[in-house]
Amino acid sequence: MTHAPRRPVVGIIGNMGLMNQEYPVHASGTLNSEAVAGVAGCLPLIIPTDPRFVGVAELLELCDGFLLTGGRPNVHPSEYGEEETPAHGCFDRCRDAITLPLVRACVERGQPFLGICRGFQEVNVAMGGTLYPEIRDLPGRMNHRMPPDGTLEEKFALRHTVRFTKGGVFHRLMGAEEVMTNTLHGQGINRPGPRIVIDGEAPDGTPEAIYVKDAPGFTLSVQWHPEWNAAGDPVSRPLFTAFGQAVAEWAGTRRGMPARHLRQA
Repeated sequence: MTHAPRRPVVGIIGNMGLMNQEYPVHASGTLNSEAVAGVAGCLPLIIPTDPRFVGVAELLELCDGFLLTGGRPNVHPSEYGEEETPAHGCFDRCRDAITLPLVRACVERGQPFLGICRGFQEVNVAMGGTLYPEIRDLPGRMNHRMPPDGTLEEKFALRHTVRFTKGGVFHRLMGAEEVMTNTLHGQGINRPGPRIVIDGEAPDGTPEAIYVKDAPGFTLSVQWHPEWNAAGDPVSRPLFTAFGQAVAEWAGTRRGMPARHLRQA
């Protein structure tokens, strides 16, 4: 019997929630699995992000890369030295306990991750940066939150441009200096971490695309949601394709195959 080649494994960071308003679950949007399997070409594995169940060291060994997903709860402000206020919204301290050290470990090891929305913010916090509790309350900023009404197609519709640094990582990856994206977030980067490179911004100056300077692996992260229409969107597809290539290369090094590192800068 012949066996199909083993796909590289991407750990998809799950979120805590309630099914039917009463049954606790760890879950992730189907769109995340679809993007990982269909575009990145990897095996999606949803991670229950709670230190009672999993540890960072064993996740690093189990998975070849990680998708840091979006989620309604925000990173707790104590993680970047600020006091909790009502504007900071709700939290998931168990996810904080897993993802923040996981990001730092991946950066050190060169293990690939792709950050999305909350995941984008986690990367900044993990690397020593801070967040604004509510972007729309800042002078001159637009409302980046999900529209309260409409279909999913309307909520995930392309709403503003993102301009990348000319000649930068995202410009080279996308083949365009400016693209259109959706926007479904309340918080955003205030002070970037010392190694965080802001490589793309919305028209109001909100950081939208980052990577970690001098990291040996793939660390691209975006504030928008590229998992929506990942196979068909001209911005989402190259992002997930490049991520999948980086994960496959990491998996190859584990099996003794030569690695080809994606240059980020």
